[in-house]
Amino acid sequence: LHALYRAEDVSVMGFVEVVPKLVGILRMLKGLASWAEVNRPDAAILIDSADLNLRLARQLHLCGVPTAAYVAPMAWAWRESRVRALRDLDRLLCIYPFEEAWFRSRGVDAVYVGNPLLEQEALRSLSDRDGCRRALGLSADGPVLALLPGSRRAEIIQLLPTLLDAADRLVATTPSLRVVLPVAPTLAPGLVESFVAGRRCRPLLVSGRSLEAMGAADAVALCSGTATLEAALLGRPMVVVYRAHPLSFRLAKLLVRLHHVAIVNLLSEDEVVPELLQDDLGPEALAAALAPLLADTDERARMLARLSSLRDLLGDRCASEAAAAEILAVADGRRLAVGASGDVERLRAG
Repeated sequence: LHALYRAEDVSVMGFVEVVPKLVGILRMLKGLASWAEVNRPDAAILIDSADLNLRLARQLHLCGVPTAAYVAPMAWAWRESRVRALRDLDRLLCIYPFEEAWFRSRGVDAVYVGNPLLEQEALRSLSDRDGCRRALGLSADGPVLALLPGSRRAEIIQLLPTLLDAADRLVATTPSLRVVLPVAPTLAPGLVESFVAGRRCRPLLVSGRSLEAMGAADAVALCSGTATLEAALLGRPMVVVYRAHPLSFRLAKLLVRLHHVAIVNLLSEDEVVPELLQDDLGPEALAAALAPLLADTDERARMLARLSSLRDLLGDRCASEAAAAEILAVADGRRLAVGASGDVERLRAG
């Protein structure tokens, strides 16, 4: 791999939050398109980051580079107008089963390849709670709460104080509760430590190891995102939280056509896990939602039963193998076209 740019430089969510990075994003887009025009790759694999990659897909389409996008944008939730740009793709590889029919009905060459999380051996082996606790140096006895506020600096600032406030309240009523907080390696050293200093809950900080932290836990409070599906596949009850810049959240409410934000709830088409968003997210509300999930309650049992059905919804396809086959088919389409003009021997030599 030869990296032309750093992914961290465009790792941003929201409307207001993107403005400071806009010039750099546009410069990156121009540079990637120029590189592709000069080097003429057999195929381009565009992974996630729809706002950047769909613009890049248009440039690649114009210069004849076949493109496959892995992970479909949430056009079914908002900004359906992006479907027009998706038609520039040679293949759209979807990771949720309902997406294939939705995009195909709108003229996009989409295929469900399976969900890559199902391939992770860790999600099977780490379902052993006691083993995860031993790995993290936690006692096998007593309840454990995992806090996952996200991997971006803005998420830490917006969410972590509230998560810690809720944990402090829970420890006040259940002194045996242990709290584990995985810290993303992408975060600046000292950022998380500045929030946890002097906390009653005294969280155990671990570098990365979010799957082990969830595996060790009886319940999880986590930022909306891929981690919610990981927690579901581990069989861990959870409360999903999210808070954004107030203007970004108001704009999203105007544009998004969904009743839920957690992918677990979207797949189930029902509220399987609680969602505390924006102004509804407070320490008292979060502590109240987590408390019954940390004990042997009917509420916990009901949630676990519903989470266990998600594997059936996702199917048993190996996403990496299916995605690789689709990408090779896209690349072979170009090779066949080039071969027709007499250049097939050059491609074989390359």
